[in-house]
Amino acid sequence: MSHKNLSAKIKIPRILKDKLNNKKINQIYKKFENSLNLNESFAVGVSGGPDSLALAFLSKIYSLKKNITSKFFIVDHKLRTGSTNEAKLVKKTLKRHFIKAEILTWKGKKPSKNVQSRARKKRYDLLFDKCKRLNINNILLGHHSEDLIENFFIRMIRGSGLKGLTSLEKKNSLNDVNLLRPLLNEKKKNLVFLSKGVFNFYVEDPSNNDDKYLRIRIRKMMYEFEKNGLDKKKILNTIKNLKNSNEVVNFYVNKNIKENTVSSNNENKVILKNEFFNHSYEVIFRSLSDVLKLVSKRYYSVRGKKLDKFINSIENDKSFKVTLGGCIIERVNQTIIIAKEH
Repeated sequence: MSHKNLSAKIKIPRILKDKLNNKKINQIYKKFENSLNLNESFAVGVSGGPDSLALAFLSKIYSLKKNITSKFFIVDHKLRTGSTNEAKLVKKTLKRHFIKAEILTWKGKKPSKNVQSRARKKRYDLLFDKCKRLNINNILLGHHSEDLIENFFIRMIRGSGLKGLTSLEKKNSLNDVNLLRPLLNEKKKNLVFLSKGVFNFYVEDPSNNDDKYLRIRIRKMMYEFEKNGLDKKKILNTIKNLKNSNEVVNFYVNKNIKENTVSSNNENKVILKNEFFNHSYEVIFRSLSDVLKLVSKRYYSVRGKKLDKFINSIENDKSFKVTLGGCIIERVNQTIIIAKEH
């Protein structure tokens, strides 16, 4: 690489570079840089909250230093009055700091139930669609350590198993797109500090004070836990231990899929060998869930109750043809075939 290219690689706008002179912000960046460790183009989801604004700043610095392409997207869900003006304000704030962002708008009828989960799904859909058109395979998300804890308790309340309790990962993939969470080991208070220090601005989501949402009730519950000695560090250690156990199960799930499935070239059809079901129930359950996601190209897994009911019915039905998780599952003689539903 020429000296000219080397100098271009580290050329950072002064308004951003000056912020790195702050010792604490620089420490947060160094931790972020080591956590991300990426040398390909990426997209960043920005909501306007302190977590995502901190991510926007850190990832912009990273892309300039590494001389790689970065794209920034703000999703306007249009679920509450003023969301469009809010998105425009976030876009304007980023632009003043040499971060060019595009607003992606959720058009059409909005749900009246399960609003947050459906909004999250739509947000992913919009980001995936945009990245596909731009040929970008990496999306950065602003989840932090408190999100990890909240996710743990939400899953516990819902009766999730080992996989669900540890479902928020630093990296997972869908349809050849990597979802990356480089701030997963960072404290929220540090991201608030960074957002204030860099932008002197962030958006307060009114839903953060609404007890009708489970996540908010869990945040208040965590405060009570901390007062009684169950601090966040202990919970994070528990999650870490569970993740280690989960990796063992994942090993056998991946081994089962590799050895006991046959895929078509475009992965729109998968054949399950008889040996696919010669494992512990948890391995069978996860293996089948992963195969259904692979074939259907869906982000979310089939609901556990539906999958559980189907697995338990397999032994009793000599022949069947059912639809599950965007797939058609059919037994032909002694072979089970899974094909994408059209």
